[in-house]
Amino acid sequence: MRKIVVFWVEKYFYNPSLVQKALSFLLLPLSWIYCFCMYLRFKSLKSRDFGIDIISIGNLSVGGSGKTPLVTALASRYKDVGIILRGYGRKSSGVVVVSSGGKILCGVDASGDEAMIYAYKLPNAKVIVGENRVDAILKAKEMGAKILFLDDAYSKHDIKKLDILIDVQSKNTSCLPSGPFRERLWSAKEAVIVKEGVDFKRVVELKNKSDKMSLVTAIARPQRLSAYLPEVVSKNYFEDHHSFVRNEVLDILQRDGSSSILVTYKDFVKLEEFNLPLSLLDLHVEVDENIFKIVDDYIGNKNAKKD
Repeated sequence: MRKIVVFWVEKYFYNPSLVQKALSFLLLPLSWIYCFCMYLRFKSLKSRDFGIDIISIGNLSVGGSGKTPLVTALASRYKDVGIILRGYGRKSSGVVVVSSGGKILCGVDASGDEAMIYAYKLPNAKVIVGENRVDAILKAKEMGAKILFLDDAYSKHDIKKLDILIDVQSKNTSCLPSGPFRERLWSAKEAVIVKEGVDFKRVVELKNKSDKMSLVTAIARPQRLSAYLPEVVSKNYFEDHHSFVRNEVLDILQRDGSSSILVTYKDFVKLEEFNLPLSLLDLHVEVDENIFKIVDDYIGNKNAKKD
């Protein structure tokens, strides 16, 4: 049931039917109220300087946008880095240190899938999850981090940071619940807008390829993968952050007579413990040097003000 609802909402936001368009129109008054409340929230919050360089990578709409590979690409350039995110879908609460000093300190159930990706791909970083980003920032400082990257934290207006926003195109530009936008880019808020294909581009590496592969994935708007897929026996889409059980994946493998399951990294961190044959569609991004320069300048200017 949850899968049906999630896919219906994704279609409603990004590729609506006529009925869904009519529903979106009827919900416009609620969207105006919601957006106004978000504006009042923005105006009421004052940013706090934590004495550490903080860069947030996010987007204004719900759903996937490529935040994780972009954060990974940016963070890999620096030393003494901390990665902070909410840890959506995890079966834990509070502040949890996922990895530090090259060691993974918990399982994917406690970290959430996205945090575990960072733990795998950025072994020298401190990866921390927490509903309260302030508590997580203080923990990262305590552990010796000098630069922090926040995954999806534009709305944390009480934190002084550089905001980088991924521009996600949508025919529906309304706020929730009429459209997919959680918040607006407020005129009084400075942010750097980046676009896929202009400021960064995706690069795909297929690892452990087999002759017959079945795609299994649980990412937001999974149709985004189509442009990068090799030939597969079947495409099996699950709702974003789905918690897999071994038998449902094994059933697909046996039904299709495939030699391996093709997954993204987000799925891999959850499926590797099942001891099933996996092929990995490893997506990363190449970032334009201008974006690195923006981050370098922010860090340099902020440090200069401290001296």
